[in-house]
Amino acid sequence: MARSPAPRNTDRTVALETTLLLHGVPARAAAGLARDLAADVRAGGGEPAIVGVVAGEPVVGLSAAQLSTLLRAARSREGVPKTNTSNLGVAFARGSHAATTVSTTMELAADAGVRVFATGGIGGVHRDYARSLDMSADLAAFTRFPVAVVTSGVKSILDVEGTREVLETLGVPVVGFRCDRFPAFYRRESGAKVDARFEDVRSLAAFASRELARTGRGIVVANPIPRGDEVPARVFEEWLRAAAERARDAAGRDATPAVLSGLHEVSEGATLRANIALVRSNARLAGRIAAAMPPRGTGGLSGS
Repeated sequence: MARSPAPRNTDRTVALETTLLLHGVPARAAAGLARDLAADVRAGGGEPAIVGVVAGEPVVGLSAAQLSTLLRAARSREGVPKTNTSNLGVAFARGSHAATTVSTTMELAADAGVRVFATGGIGGVHRDYARSLDMSADLAAFTRFPVAVVTSGVKSILDVEGTREVLETLGVPVVGFRCDRFPAFYRRESGAKVDARFEDVRSLAAFASRELARTGRGIVVANPIPRGDEVPARVFEEWLRAAAERARDAAGRDATPAVLSGLHEVSEGATLRANIALVRSNARLAGRIAAAMPPRGTGGLSGS
């Protein structure tokens, strides 16, 4: 594949995906959210790098002009497709624009030497997996790309506990930042546990640096949604039933976006606001982790 242009100093770089910006929020909010996420990463001491594909070229660290190009294209009739690890190469071959999901952001970030990535929620096992065999490419990406992914767990519309079991089967470490339970996106806790809890950023960064180098695999860093932004369980399940009914004709890659869109509608924007709150929290934590990561080839810690 084409090699991703690398930022000048990747030790403190935090990757940010483009699927959230091009598909996850209203078009009018995307540019502002990109600026907010970049500011959040910098507030933590890191350097943001938005990842995307522009005219068939992978870019880790989109310029303002490149991001504007993708945002304009997303509003056009053709739109900008999402890519996972199975169809990323098609975008390269065809010279097309593409938004990166968790799996493709991990791939391009790792190729550029970036070790930390902030996202909202990772993909996982769908609730009807036994019938559809529907599982996100994100899970396999953790076995291939050495990136620490700061996330608020798995979207609550998925099988959260089932996803946690698959991560364990794949040998992917799941560590919690000041939490003992695997978060469920809009909910701070699920019925699943994390492998280890870290109370401070320095020890978490030291672990992540050593583990990425040791295994060549990714790490899930679980950071629950801020307490004040959590959606009550009973309310969420009511919204989810209504959203699933609206999205009943969607299938495959279109199913999850359709349900999420329905959730934003039936909740009158409450789930969208929660989504933005948690991803900004994750960007701030990722910035802190990247700043505390020891330089490659050293055993010491940097940052504070």
